Amino acid sequence: MPLPKAELHLHIEGTLEPELAFALAARNGVELPYADTDELRKAYDFADLQSFLNLYYELMAVLRTERDFEDLANAYLARAAAQGVRHAEIFFDPQAHIARGVAMGTVVEGLWRALGSSEEHHGVSTRLILCFLRDESAESALRTLEAAKPYLDRITAVGLDSAEVGHPPAKFREVYEAAAALGLRRVAHAGEEGPPEYITEALDVLGIERVDHGLRCMEDPALVERLVRDRIPLTLCPLSNVRLRTVDTLADHPLPTMLDAGLLCTINSDDPAYFGGYAGDNFDAVRSTLGLSEDRLRELARNSFVASFLEDDEERRARYLAEVEAYEF
Repeated sequence: MPLPKAELHLHIEGTLEPELAFALAARNGVELPYADTDELRKAYDFADLQSFLNLYYELMAVLRTERDFEDLANAYLARAAAQGVRHAEIFFDPQAHIARGVAMGTVVEGLWRALGSSEEHHGVSTRLILCFLRDESAESALRTLEAAKPYLDRITAVGLDSAEVGHPPAKFREVYEAAAALGLRRVAHAGEEGPPEYITEALDVLGIERVDHGLRCMEDPALVERLVRDRIPLTLCPLSNVRLRTVDTLADHPLPTMLDAGLLCTINSDDPAYFGGYAGDNFDAVRSTLGLSEDRLRELARNSFVASFLEDDEERRARYLAEVEAYEF
């Protein structure tokens, strides 16, 4: 049995495995520019974030109906459960779908068909996080939040993702203020490719409660001190960092140094179909490559539940934390 864990940094569109992509393409009459799954897998060799994003958005063309989104989510939840995930807080990118003529309701209702019965079918509790694409306009983000209003009973938080450089957090001040007024929790990608200043800006201007990635905080000792003092969680994605060349090799990953500094780090898979591993695979990789002790692994698992948006169900959080403490390696 794998170590119980929560996954807090997971893009549902990034769980689209080549086999499912081809199955959905066939179902929806979409022609993919790849001969077969092997050729598509070869395309998953990225030079940087942008080359990944290009393929990521191209493959979204196969997602058309509620059933497609339901199948996508169920496939992820089955894999995640098998790797010890007990709770998943799942990002989705509505702008990328709306731009293709797929309505907000189709996306949310489809995902919710899987998420709403996830505990029963997979033993995984879930939360849904609506992400704004930072390379789109602030006005587009506001329209997206407006379109989401009928579905807020199923959306816990808002996030900010896609190409980071050149799109500072402050661009989205207004939509984050609007989201806060609606009672939504707030997270944002910051300090992956962008500078540590983006992390500070996301905290100060957007009022985020969790930093997605946040790797580059280590370049700013005062920021590290603040993150430790305020217990701001970081949702790190080690295999993603290697695939997108944020770190050269996994052996170079600053995770041990970050833990030693007292940062509240969590381990997640980001876009696992593209980056070569789900949550448990990321835990296994850092354990073997970085030589993390069992105490450190337990700390990372504990952190994932502490950082989860489970304030509405503290009994559940306590139960998950007890599972972590009772776990025998």
